[in-house]
This record gives sequence, structure tokens and C-alpha cells, in this order.
Amino acid sequence: MNLFVIGFGYTAQRFVDLHGGGFARITGTVRSADKRAQLASHDIDLFDGAAPAAATLAKAAAADVVLISVPPGAGDDPALTAFGEAITSGSARVIYLSTVGVYGDHHGDWIDEDTPLAPEHGRVQARVRVEDEWRSRIGDRLAVLRLGGIYGPGRNALVELRAGRARRIVKPGQVFNRIHVDDAARAIMGAVQRRQGGAWNIVDDEPAPPQDVIAYAAGLMGIAPPPELPFDSAELSPMARSFYASNRRIRNLGAKQDLGLVFAYPTYRAGLDALWAAGEGR
Repeated sequence: MNLFVIGFGYTAQRFVDLHGGGFARITGTVRSADKRAQLASHDIDLFDGAAPAAATLAKAAAADVVLISVPPGAGDDPALTAFGEAITSGSARVIYLSTVGVYGDHHGDWIDEDTPLAPEHGRVQARVRVEDEWRSRIGDRLAVLRLGGIYGPGRNALVELRAGRARRIVKPGQVFNRIHVDDAARAIMGAVQRRQGGAWNIVDDEPAPPQDVIAYAAGLMGIAPPPELPFDSAELSPMARSFYASNRRIRNLGAKQDLGLVFAYPTYRAGLDALWAAGEGR
């Protein structure tokens, strides 16, 4: 199979690092020359949102699998605008990395893929529009993976604590689902191998309060956790505040059944244990 990747972000690059050997050829696009240099072993083109070169469009049209990991723009989605026609004209399976934010707030109740989407602000409303547009264009060739909070090597509570950036913000009753990036990569490979399209929640088994994650990481490091900071008095960016606006517990049974997802890190504790053992945060 030939793989075309639109945007080599944290998750997409980890997928290629772990599973790239399963593809005969990997091509795609990045925005910066520095990122392109990091991927020198692959045939990667620059794409900054302008019209891509004809050769780049040809690669997208000829791919067997397209992985899209760029977020929607403020207006038209860059991937749809630039590559929609080429991908629609081909026969590729499209894996679109979305977010569980599309479900909105459920006050801590359990939800699954049958829960109606209720995006509450512009960023996740745009995600839903993009999901719908790709589905209308390619139908059952589309697999949507709605990811929880992604963590892994270089991006985790251990690193944040060591750098002095971690805060233990407490909003009573608030929980989040997370996903280790390696398990997210396994889910992508499961979607590649599945012939039918659909949408799946890619989250761990244990939604948990964010302050518990920081406290557990501090315990691994043998340090005192940061003091608890009430949410109402915390200084947060608008994006971070919107993250806390939604409270839900998310089931992942569909991904386990349909994509064959077997978690290496089913809880944040398992993930942090492995990261600490690998030297993260030391």
C-alpha cells in the first residue's frame, strides 16, 4: 500500500515511525522546511495552504491510504480545499483524525459513538463540518477517529512537572479521557486494515480528573505535586478554558470490536509508568 499523509503532527509522525514499514511508499505534505528535513527518508512536499503542485495532487490521487491530521482552518478546511477533488477521484481509504470534543458536554455521563454530536464552539463545529463533508464525498471509504487527550514521549505530565509547567487545576466532578500516542497509532493501523468506514472513539479505559494525573506523575518522580488550584481562579487561555467546559466519560468498545484495538496503555497510570521507566521527566 502507498500512504499519503496530510500534516505530520505528533500522532501522524508517531504512526509512521511505528507502522511505516507496512507501506511500500510514504508521501505527504508538511508546512515547514525543517519538518520536511526531519522526514528526509520519505517523499514529502511543502504545503502551506496554497494550491498544491500538480505532482503533489497526483500522489494524493494515487494513494491507497490517506491520513489527514491537520485541523480545520478558520474558514475553508485546507485539506478539503486543496486535496478534496484529487482524493475523491481516487480510491484511497481516508483516515481523518478528529476529536471527542465534537460530542460537547454531557455532565460526566457515559457516551459512545451513538451519542448525537453537539459541538459547542467554533473549533469543534468546524471538525463536524469537515467530517460531514468528507463523508458526503467518499462515503464508506472514510474512517473518523475521534481522539481523546493525546500524551506520550515528550508530551506528558512527567515532562511538564520537570519543566515546572504543570498545574493541578481542580474543577469538581470534571473528568477527561486520554489516549497514549502509541495506542492512537494502533487505532490508525486498525482503521487502515478495516474495509468498512465509520467513526470511532479512540480513548483509554479510565476517564479521570486531571489533577489525579499530575499527582500520580509526581509520585513516580518522588516529588510533591503542585498545590491544587481551583478552576474558577485559574488563569487559562480561551482554548484551555474550552477544554474544561466539556465533562464526559467516553466508551471505547467500538474501537476494540471493529478496529481490533488492544491497548498497551489502558489507563493513564500504565502510560505514565512506561514513560517513567523509559526516562521521561528525569
